[in-house]
Amino acid sequence: MTSEWARAMERFALYLSAERNLSPHTRRAYASDVGQFAEAVGDPGPEHITSEEVRAYLANLHGQRHPTTLGRKLAALRTFFRLLTREGACRADPTAGIPSPRAPKRLPRPLPVDDCMRLVDGTDQSAAPMDAPDEKALRDRALVELLYGAGLRVGEVSALDVRDLDLHRGDVRVQGKGGMERVVPVPRAAREALDAYLACRPAAGRLAQPLFASVRKRRDGPRRLGTRDVRRVVRARALATGIHERVHPHRLRHSYATHLLDMGADLREIQELLGHASLQTTEKYTAVSISQLAKVYDRAHPRARAKGRGRGGREGE
Repeated sequence: MTSEWARAMERFALYLSAERNLSPHTRRAYASDVGQFAEAVGDPGPEHITSEEVRAYLANLHGQRHPTTLGRKLAALRTFFRLLTREGACRADPTAGIPSPRAPKRLPRPLPVDDCMRLVDGTDQSAAPMDAPDEKALRDRALVELLYGAGLRVGEVSALDVRDLDLHRGDVRVQGKGGMERVVPVPRAAREALDAYLACRPAAGRLAQPLFASVRKRRDGPRRLGTRDVRRVVRARALATGIHERVHPHRLRHSYATHLLDMGADLREIQELLGHASLQTTEKYTAVSISQLAKVYDRAHPRARAKGRGRGGREGE
């Protein structure tokens, strides 16, 4: 990478952190995407890049990368060159007018309510009774209860400190995407699980400590569970309770939103709870609920089950 690209990348990293306030994960992904583009084009500095070079780069990746990945790479380049254009380092934005690749729309796959109950309870009807819970068991239950009970993103739950939680008031203060803060209600079952978990941790200096921490004691204080740790906890708990489908924290978030909608919650209220910037992002759960209703109809309605009849069929066909 040339010195011109290196200097531009330094300004880009500062912009993503200080102005955009993006998450560390997104900043790493954007920096990696722009760095890969710089390596691919070679000697020309960023001020000499043309629209044809950007198009050729993306066309070369077509078929090798998923449309969602290509869309992210284009978004990273668009953000990078818009910054340089704003600062006067580029005369024109070479990404202007390049359409984002169309990614196939995939509906969220929520877990059934019964599976969510088994997951948070940590019980398997075929298994022997569990021993008295230790700190790890209490932590894992509290973690899954909060993921499903408050619909938090994995990064949000990992970043929580004890002081962000107010068990008396029954809510948790969350730092969402783009640094947007929101307060999310915590259901009673999750509050009880969190209270039991915190009771087994030393009270001294606890407020400033991470909410979910490793049970291994360290001299410099508790180690925060990272996003990978949280995913491992959820996956292990699913297997231990006999759920063999792929279960991850974001699927619990999908389940939270879908089950709220099924119980009659307003779509805008769900948008606020999830921290979505756009209502369009939340509307996908409407399609999920309609799809589930259609499956219930096909499975249960006598006319849907009649031979030769399908949903939407007409009498006499």
